[in-house]
Amino acid sequence: MITPRTLRTEVSAGKFHPAYYFFGADDYRIVEAQKFLVHSFMPDMLKLTNCRKMDARKASCTEVLTELATLPMLGEKQAVIVSNFQSYKPTEVDRILKMLTPADPNRLVILSSPVAKAPKSKSAFIKKMNSLVQVVEFKKIAQEDVKKTIRSRLQKVEIGIEPQALTLLSALVAGNLGPMEAEINKLINYKQAGETVTEEDISSVCSGYADYSIFALADEIVAGRTQTVLKMIDGLIADGNAPFVIASLLQAHFISLYLVKSGKKPLGNRSFLVAKFRQQAALYDQSRLERIIIEIAATDAEFRKQALRPEAALEILALKVIGGKF
Repeated sequence: MITPRTLRTEVSAGKFHPAYYFFGADDYRIVEAQKFLVHSFMPDMLKLTNCRKMDARKASCTEVLTELATLPMLGEKQAVIVSNFQSYKPTEVDRILKMLTPADPNRLVILSSPVAKAPKSKSAFIKKMNSLVQVVEFKKIAQEDVKKTIRSRLQKVEIGIEPQALTLLSALVAGNLGPMEAEINKLINYKQAGETVTEEDISSVCSGYADYSIFALADEIVAGRTQTVLKMIDGLIADGNAPFVIASLLQAHFISLYLVKSGKKPLGNRSFLVAKFRQQAALYDQSRLERIIIEIAATDAEFRKQALRPEAALEILALKVIGGKF
């Protein structure tokens, strides 16, 4: 098993393995690696005709075997990409893997699994794959590497970023390359050369991709489903979202509810969510929304004092909001 960095180094040096298996915790990086690999392996003019993409949920094992049995024209490159490879039965996996030998230097095969279906790195499936193809695991990017990338990208266009804003943004993207690229591009379009990104900028511009998760959490809070709320909080934290980030997003969410209920626009770039805000806001009166916003601010202070574990402070906040005990 190799890392994405080793993969890039090898491919840049012209070294290709006949077959790869991509899995891990970042779908965006997997897709980008596939593009990079195919682009490096064959001329762009051949990709339309000689790069076959198949989804194991739709393509039968026989269809994949037929594709692998089709030899490319003399001297031409061929690429076969099969996503959701884990969907095949063990016997079908074995049949497909057997077709990969002997290796054809003019053929590149990329098998992959999405994050939601990714096998564990120490599973029997990965051990089998590792013995027959080159396995690459795409882990979430380390927090410090995320910070370096954000700072570097902004510096190239002469935009600075405050330390607190950098910490908040790196926590928001939770080690995922796709959201990180999207949020950096938003900031580059939002700020001008010579300006500095602040924590307020991050709250206004960069939380759009997380709004739907927070909406779902807020829906459960409004409905009073305590166990579901606690499970969702655990899930968001397990996905790499820091408790203080979740609290910050909840605060922005309830402020938006308050503003919409007052006939004003929601915070930041959330105007496209006004209809959903109205539905939730209708279930609260203004005074209760005010108390919730104040309570979330108090929880943020608890995070800073570190009087409680952040996870515990967030759970207590959720229970208070559900029960109206403040």
